[in-house]
Amino acid sequence: MIRLIAAVFGSLFALLLIGAAGVAVAFYAIGQDLPDYRQLADYDPPVTTRFYTADGRLLNEYAVQNRVFVPIDATPRRVIHAFLSAEDKNFYQHPGVDIFGIARAAVTNVKNLGTGRRLQGASTITQQVAKNFLVGSEVSMNRKLKEAVLAFRMEQAFSKDRILELYLNEIYLGRGSYGVTAAALNYFNRSLDELSIAETAFLAGLPKAPSNYDPIRNPEEALERRNWVIGRMLEDGVITAAEAEEARNAPIQMRWRDETEAFAADYFAEEVRREIGSRYGETALYEGGLVVRTTLDPALQDIADRVLREGLTSYDRRHGWRGPIARIDIPPSPKSPQASDEVTARLDAVPKPAGLGDWKMAVVVALDAAGADIVLGGRAGRIPLEALTWARPWREGQHLGPAVERPADVLAVGDVVAVEVKAEDGAAAAEETTRYALRQIPDVEGALVALDPHTGRVLAMSGGYSYERSEFNRATQAYRQPGSAFKPFVYLAALEDGFTPTTIILDAPFIIDQGPGLPKWRPANYTNRFYGPTTMRIGLEKSRNLMTVRLAQTIGMERVAETAERFDIVDDMPPHLSFALGAAETTLLRLSSAYGMLVNGGKRITPSLIDRVQDRHGRTIYRHDGRDCSGCRSAEWRGQPAPALPDPREAVTDPASAYQVVSMLQGVVQRGTGTVVADVGKPLAGKTGTTNDSKDTWFVGFSPDLVVGVFVGFDDPKPLGSKETGSSAAAPIFRDFMAAALAEEPAIPFRVPPGIRLVRIDRDSGRLAASGDRHVILEAFKPGNEPDQQREILSGAGVAVEGPAMGTGGLY
Repeated sequence: MIRLIAAVFGSLFALLLIGAAGVAVAFYAIGQDLPDYRQLADYDPPVTTRFYTADGRLLNEYAVQNRVFVPIDATPRRVIHAFLSAEDKNFYQHPGVDIFGIARAAVTNVKNLGTGRRLQGASTITQQVAKNFLVGSEVSMNRKLKEAVLAFRMEQAFSKDRILELYLNEIYLGRGSYGVTAAALNYFNRSLDELSIAETAFLAGLPKAPSNYDPIRNPEEALERRNWVIGRMLEDGVITAAEAEEARNAPIQMRWRDETEAFAADYFAEEVRREIGSRYGETALYEGGLVVRTTLDPALQDIADRVLREGLTSYDRRHGWRGPIARIDIPPSPKSPQASDEVTARLDAVPKPAGLGDWKMAVVVALDAAGADIVLGGRAGRIPLEALTWARPWREGQHLGPAVERPADVLAVGDVVAVEVKAEDGAAAAEETTRYALRQIPDVEGALVALDPHTGRVLAMSGGYSYERSEFNRATQAYRQPGSAFKPFVYLAALEDGFTPTTIILDAPFIIDQGPGLPKWRPANYTNRFYGPTTMRIGLEKSRNLMTVRLAQTIGMERVAETAERFDIVDDMPPHLSFALGAAETTLLRLSSAYGMLVNGGKRITPSLIDRVQDRHGRTIYRHDGRDCSGCRSAEWRGQPAPALPDPREAVTDPASAYQVVSMLQGVVQRGTGTVVADVGKPLAGKTGTTNDSKDTWFVGFSPDLVVGVFVGFDDPKPLGSKETGSSAAAPIFRDFMAAALAEEPAIPFRVPPGIRLVRIDRDSGRLAASGDRHVILEAFKPGNEPDQQREILSGAGVAVEGPAMGTGGLY
């Protein structure tokens, strides 16, 4: 008997040895062809890159995987305990594979045979890390064995905390959420330390099958799974019975991330995205977890978007009605309940046009002498006749058709149109029939940019009427002719050469022979009149073309071209006289930056949309302001003097010449082509610009501390219409922006640099003011350049030039 028992035990022992050897051989064989787990030591997962406005608001996010990496030391203990209770309670005790957990799962699965319950797994968190990072999700015994081998090896190489850190930041938790931090934001709009017990338990229940426990698609399963996790947390002593009861009774209340939390500035954000991609590469942009602090001022951006849309809409309304968005068939009795539902369904089937914004689409169902009945959103409305009178028919060349006398002159039954609640009838929404105004999406385009003239920081940028309609940024990508908005730099070149604002220039016909076979070039003033000898100041204020050409001819177009290149308006300007009138193409941002160099005293600035860039670890890898300021790092103020910051900006002109141009541009607003801007009531300066046939219109100007440029024109250049100039199309947008932006700011005068002498001058003649003169101004002169009673008239002369001089220069 003893021999029999010994034989049995011997056999069993032999079998165990053989089995152990077999397992060892299998593990060895599997271990020869495994991924290198040591790469996880330097693992940096793809992390979301975020752009922020200057005041810290989220501007945009870019990611391949929506993930926020949080180190294990910064992860709340409650979150850690919840995931351990749900996924691997023995995580800190087992060597990578939980033998006892496998046994418990096997026993439980045997008990549940035939019950229809889902089989329990026993993968540890370490095994899940191996699966997610290294071996994939193939359902096979071979993959499970690889997981086990890698789990043992990882436990030898890494700390438990490192493995858990990888797990919590890598796992997919549904709805585009990679990692627990992104899930907390996406499901509950909370950071990890703000999560309740119920919310933490819900997230901890997701790793098994995120789609199965989605609270929107499967609310009952989600609730059951969450409560199971709460039970495990109670069992493990993580929470008390009272906390568990309160958490079980809490509903799963989703709080989706509110889109209003991200400030909308699409043109600006896209410009930053392009710059970051160019600077650091697409991989860093979408996976690098960069933190980009931009220069955007949300308050100014809101103003920019609003006034540009209003200005383009105002221009569009001046040039008539181009017709409905679409046409649909209307039932014979559209006001019956069944027919009304049919009308609504047909209207809903019409694609919403890009750029509609807050306006609504409506369909005309009836017309009478007093207005049009419409249906929108399942309700009735009415457009009164007085809200249609602007909509005279559009005619080719931006002309207007006959006046509107009845609604049928504009609309027909079945027309689908854009409408807006009439502002003066705001209270009418409570009435049975709301009154609406007819609206039209403009086909004209434009741009507005605002920047700080001292630093070049771009504070606001609107690149068009609607980013939804066109992503083309007309502030940075559209190269257009600035027309007379370029003239200040012709006058600056003359002032640098010793001319003064009171220099007399002949305003008379000017003809240039361009060479054999070419027509003579005869520039003209916008008014087609000649004004005789006139001061340089008045020439700029009134935007006189003939005076500008004579001045450019006298100082030499090479000198003008050098000035334009020095101010970074253009890269290479041909020395043709027509370019003195703004024929060289540039962008709104470049021209606005050049104006900034005038008002800041002649210091070079480089437009920048980015203040600082940090990597995923918080290290600063780019800073726009590169000045060193050790005194700025003081922890507190103890009466020490304010630190003195160096000024490394290059001088692009002398401060006196720059101020003389600023003073003359202030005259443009006070007495010249930009008087519409004077309504703001603050010290402002600027210049209008209009090209031949009014294809491009501009106004670029500034206060002492803010530069704003506005452009209006069609993307496919064509005339804007009769009498449309920079004064009528662009300047009102500048005026409205400045009125809002400076509403709470004091009236700061323009800063006069040292050495400038302000002399009383008769504005019309340029002579020293005498007793009884009515139009006396303080004119700016450099020392030794003050006027006397002797005057020379710069008359110039037509000369032959090489190559065409015609171009398409500015008119006004």
